[in-house]
Amino acid sequence: MDAAMRQLKHKGWMHNRLRMITASFLTKDLLIDWRWGEKYFQTRLVDYDPCSNIGGWQWAASTGTDGVPYFRIFNPTTQSERFDKKGDFIRLYVPELKAIDTKKIHEPSTLTKEEQVEFGVIIGEDYPEPIVNHKRSRELAIQAYEESKKKVQGEQD
Repeated sequence: MDAAMRQLKHKGWMHNRLRMITASFLTKDLLIDWRWGEKYFQTRLVDYDPCSNIGGWQWAASTGTDGVPYFRIFNPTTQSERFDKKGDFIRLYVPELKAIDTKKIHEPSTLTKEEQVEFGVIIGEDYPEPIVNHKRSRELAIQAYEESKKKVQGEQD
């Protein structure tokens, strides 16, 4: 997430897969209204297109006319491992993590104290702790979506 957002800030552009992962993270891991993310991307993207951007955010948030099922929540770590196998993208945009070996670069918070010293990055000092626990956030998001779904169904009865 960090590398993707830094790329957006510095280049004004982000690959579509990263846009999906970011939108999923904001709307489902953080439970933030998709419109906040869409508005931010609107101000940053050099290739901003309202139809594509708004549609993409609604899709990721499971709110649009053709939204992804609410229980589909991208795991940022596994997406990173799958599409940036060696961590090159992370190293490019998050230089404070560049010395971390490939096995650990996708989840630096799992580094032991000894590894942090070895790689020259102290989590919580040189690089922040994760802002959420994805597994727990996923559970909370599914719960929130299911409660919302029940409420809407109750209103329709």
